[in-house]
Amino acid sequence: KSGLDPGGAWHAWGMACLKAGNLSSAREKFNRCLKPPMDLNQLNHGSRLVQDVIQYLESTVKPILIADDDYFATLRELEATLRTSRLSLEMMCEGKIQHNTYYQECLFYLHSYGTNLAIISFYMRHDCMREALLHLLNKESPSEVFIEGIFIPSYESGKLHMLENLLETIDPGLESWGVYLIAACKYLQRKNYYHILYELQQFMKDHVRAAMTCIRFFTHGAKSYTELGGKQTWLLKIKDHLKVYLQEVSRSSGRKKMAFTFRKKMSAADVSRHINTVDLQMEVTKFLHRCESSGTSQMTGSSLPTLFGNNNMKMDVACKVMLEGKNIEEGFGIAFRVLQDFQLEATEVYSKVAKQLVKQQKYGEIRQLLKCVNESGVAAKNDGDNIILNCLNEFKNIPAEDLDNLIQDMDSDENKIQAYVMCNKLRSAYLVSVRQEKSRAVQLVQHVRQLAENSGDDVVKAICTQWL
Repeated sequence: KSGLDPGGAWHAWGMACLKAGNLSSAREKFNRCLKPPMDLNQLNHGSRLVQDVIQYLESTVKPILIADDDYFATLRELEATLRTSRLSLEMMCEGKIQHNTYYQECLFYLHSYGTNLAIISFYMRHDCMREALLHLLNKESPSEVFIEGIFIPSYESGKLHMLENLLETIDPGLESWGVYLIAACKYLQRKNYYHILYELQQFMKDHVRAAMTCIRFFTHGAKSYTELGGKQTWLLKIKDHLKVYLQEVSRSSGRKKMAFTFRKKMSAADVSRHINTVDLQMEVTKFLHRCESSGTSQMTGSSLPTLFGNNNMKMDVACKVMLEGKNIEEGFGIAFRVLQDFQLEATEVYSKVAKQLVKQQKYGEIRQLLKCVNESGVAAKNDGDNIILNCLNEFKNIPAEDLDNLIQDMDSDENKIQAYVMCNKLRSAYLVSVRQEKSRAVQLVQHVRQLAENSGDDVVKAICTQWL
């Protein structure tokens, strides 16, 4: 008469029937006020009214025994458990849920009015993980339901191994779980739970991703190569994962193509390249660890470069190796391999090293660097000259004697003239210019005379004029 929503009244009546133990009458009353959710896969446990019903039923669980008294029932259960070779989760579940009217009632309401997440969470609460997983598969629920309802509760209660065993029992190839497992990995990565992630990747036999996680364990948080020296076991693990992956690829290529859809794939050539990178990183780590321990290390950068970064970081590694040894020659071999293996811009790296040496006033080491570059066998004709010119561009205050030695080490007279001009040593530029072939010499001396005139150097201007 008053036009009020009767839902509340039906719900209260239903709850009263439940409390009185009249289950069939309660179903009838609730049928008038409870509605199934629009989307079964929504990430909640359904309406508050349904949750109230489930909560009440779960709190009122009374084992409904079939004619026997408690002792015999308990003995029978124990006997059945002992008969099974291993504790079967499925049997426990059926024992607990199938023979209990209140649990059956819960399932009726959940299947009629609850979400998939509510059903799965109910199974998980009552140690029926297998049923939860089968429900997930049968309903093809999205991965969010798996994460929320099964995965998080499993690792939070220390049952990750149990979950893994069940996934494998239901589908030994894990293919039907692929989407869910990848989603779990992404979730763990977002949360920075890398140790659980690594364990899961090993269970999935996803060796390429497991190797990537090991790289993170190796590099993350390290402030020095002394620290990285203590983390070298991760490098060995990376290699192990990649080698196992290579073996699996070669085994499966002989047989019919395997359907490893969710595991990360990589070509054999790329895997071999990564194994080489790990080997080289091991050498770099041992070398720089030794340098830091012996106190020859000088560079202190904000971030620690490794060969697992981008090309700029790899170039930093090559620079670091050359600069941190007792001398340039000691680290040049490893640095050269880094440059070759990753096809890095060698001249740019050598120039960076030379500039650092100028800052450290190690002019003799620059000459040592040039010698190593020339003896490497792959240097272009002007590489050494360009390294010196790059240095002079930035540093005009190199002591005269060291400056002369560096310029004298240059191969090309044209470059020597350019270097002298850059350092305002016009007389020296004139002396090299006049040794050139006649027509070129005239051009060069005219250029030097012009520079002398511009800078007010009358002596050099007069010499140039006289020669011309």
